[in-house]
This record gives sequence, structure tokens and C-alpha cells, in this order.
Amino acid sequence: MSADLVLYDVADGIATITLDRPEVANALNMELLDELDVVWTRAGDDPEVRVIVLRANGKHFSSGHDIDPKTWNNKSKWLVSDIYDVEARRYVGYSLKWRNIPKPSIAAVQGVCIAGGLLLAWPCDLIVAADNAKFSDPVLAMGIGGVEYHGHTWELGHRLAKEILFTGRAILAEEAHRVGMVNKVVPRDELDSATRELATQIAAKHPFALRMAKRAVNQTLDIQGFTTAVQSVFDIHQLGHAHAISESGLPVLIALEGMKAEVSQQRDSATPR
Repeated sequence: MSADLVLYDVADGIATITLDRPEVANALNMELLDELDVVWTRAGDDPEVRVIVLRANGKHFSSGHDIDPKTWNNKSKWLVSDIYDVEARRYVGYSLKWRNIPKPSIAAVQGVCIAGGLLLAWPCDLIVAADNAKFSDPVLAMGIGGVEYHGHTWELGHRLAKEILFTGRAILAEEAHRVGMVNKVVPRDELDSATRELATQIAAKHPFALRMAKRAVNQTLDIQGFTTAVQSVFDIHQLGHAHAISESGLPVLIALEGMKAEVSQQRDSATPR
């Protein structure tokens, strides 16, 4: 495992997974996602681990998928099946897998959590946000109706989900807390200690009882249609790619520099701490 992408530590029954690409605001490339899956699996399988904490080094939790124009322009012809296979495995597949690991998990979020970053935070059972955290999905700017893992409606309610998708605006930490997407908001310099305190409190509980409590809530959401909806909307996301390919030959309709500018604006406007 490359230590410059993901760090992993276990102490006192708490596994801490740390994104470690601060120089690019923890943008997600394929290698980082694969390493994340390795350590999530490791934490899930380790009987000494009772709680999993996901955090990030640097100013920002994650600026989302690593947008590199060369990634899109290095093929003479794009096939929908190429994109579908990669995204089904690494985006929706990994996120659903992490959601269902039978141990409590907590995301600690600071700075921006943009698009692909939501695929890391939303699968966690709890979210602790720094007071400078902001959450957004500006993927509509790429001609696609939203990021691959559609937790929006479940996390925000249908009205707010539509608003943030239609406008691309960011939801600040306090608003995210008001609508129930975030469990608590703390000062930036207290994020790690507050998350650790919460993890320690949970780790003291019986692990089987925690497993059953998590299963009860996730199962209730699934009875309401959560997983089926996520998988169905993923196919709608792929239709967006197919439409873009039919019109432009690329999986997106807008020049990627425009999307990079949108991400940079949101990232740079976050209060540095």
C-alpha cells in the first residue's frame, strides 16, 4: 500500500483511515480508491476493531474525483461499457460495500467534500463536520444529473436534493446539521478530538449489539428502497455518459477545464483552517 495515498492505524479498538493527498485536496484517483477498499476490508475483518474513522489530512476532506483532461482524451473512442464497469466497481460498488461493513463508522469532514467526496462520507454511519465544511455535487456542470452514488434524496430530502443538484451550490456544515446529514458540527481545530471522543464512546459498547443496531437501521432504509434506488439511479448516471458520448464523443458534455474551475472555486472559497 502506498503510504502517500492512504494511511491506516488501529488503537484502542478504533481503526483510523486517513486520505493523504493533501497537495491535490485529496482528489480521488483509482489507486486511492483501491487502497481505501483494502483498508476498509481490513478494518471490517479485524476482530480488534470496533469502530472505523475516516478522515483526511490537509485543508480539505476531498475535492472529489481526480479530474484530468488527459484521462478523457487518451482514447480514440469511448464505450459506455468501459465507464460502466469502472464506476460500478469503484464508485457505487465500493460505497455500498463500505456502508454495509458491520461496524460503526464515522467520517470526519473539513473543508470541501465535493461530488466523489460524498461517495466516501455518505456511506459512513455518522458524520462529524468541522465548522468550515461544505458539501456539494456540481456534476450537473458536466451534463450529468449527479454523482454516481445517489444518496442525495435520502440524506437531504427531495426538495433540497433537487436544489443542490440543479444549482450546484454547496451546503455548509450548519445547514447540513439542520437537515440531519451531519451529526455534529465542531470547530475545525477540534475535529479530530471530537471524532475520537465519539468513536471511543461507541467502541465501549458491545460489538454484536452495535452490529445489530447498524443492521436494523440499514435494513429499514433498504426496505424503503435505498439500495435499489442507488443502483437504479446509477444507471441514470450512465445514461448521462452515453448521451455525452453520442453528442461529443467524450463521456462529458462540458470542457473539463470548466469543471475543474468550478471545483477550484469551491475549494478556494472554503475558510482555511
